Amino acid sequence: MNYTHLGRTGLRVSRIGLGTMNFGEWTDEATSFRIMDEALDSGINFFDTADVYGGPQAPDMAKGYGISEEIIGNWLTQDASRRDRIVLATKVYQPMETGPNDKYLSAYHIRRACEASLKRLKTDHIDLYQMHHVDRATPWAEIWQAMEQLIREGKITYVGSSNFAGWDIATAQCMATSQNLLGLASEQSLYNLTERAVELEVIPALRHFGIGLIPWSPIGRGLLGGVLGKIASGRRASPAMQQQIELLRPKLEAYELLCKNLGENPANVALAWLLQNPVVTSTLSGPRTAEQLRENLKTIDLELSADTLAKLDCIWPGPGGEAPQAYAW
Repeated sequence: MNYTHLGRTGLRVSRIGLGTMNFGEWTDEATSFRIMDEALDSGINFFDTADVYGGPQAPDMAKGYGISEEIIGNWLTQDASRRDRIVLATKVYQPMETGPNDKYLSAYHIRRACEASLKRLKTDHIDLYQMHHVDRATPWAEIWQAMEQLIREGKITYVGSSNFAGWDIATAQCMATSQNLLGLASEQSLYNLTERAVELEVIPALRHFGIGLIPWSPIGRGLLGGVLGKIASGRRASPAMQQQIELLRPKLEAYELLCKNLGENPANVALAWLLQNPVVTSTLSGPRTAEQLRENLKTIDLELSADTLAKLDCIWPGPGGEAPQAYAW
């Protein structure tokens, strides 16, 4: 396994991280334990979850939330040494109950959500506490005060963001700097070959402030995982997935042919493409099975040539560069 710093911090994390969104909802506890065992044995030290993972993710449905954290907590209690071998990350923002203060980023909710996550994870500290979405109704002075209090209490160590716009990142970081705080260590964004909008303003902001990028949905919800080949072999796709496939069929055909010519698994090519971006700290593997994790680990040894990168850009063109040059030059 290869490791790198989480943004500008001194913390080192594995280039492949374990995403646990499937734990509880699609992957049972026993299988989740096997996946975490293999991840740890392979050198993965970055485990990412969220308080909302493990159940139906709808704003009016709290039943089932927290199961992913509970599964991780149960796994940690099996061997006390595991906790010090991983960088544990979770998130706050989503509604966990039905009350008016059971969501978003008020100091009230951040404190209560953190305590609840610690209880489910069966640990006394969270290494990376991430804001799952931006809350523009809550002032940054309040948010940073709440986070800094948790840091002083030893309940969290670093703060990250997720799904922030470039100007949200800049606003948050400038407020933190004005208070002599470290601010954001990382940002989790939707980023893959099919979704490259963050190249306009988010990635430039992260590079400027020294904040690490952790892409989520790195294989485009399965589209970049060889979906055409899987369907040809008898795998069924949901109606929504089938609609996406038909919209992107020419690109998918070209992509899967390129991967075949390279002799590489399409999912691994998608992960390797992300890891060759210097702003990317770690990309998440969100396996449903231990076999999927083993396959994704091959990405560490996969380096794409300049010619391959150019071909990928032709198939999956980005927004044309960074803002404003992408549209105003």
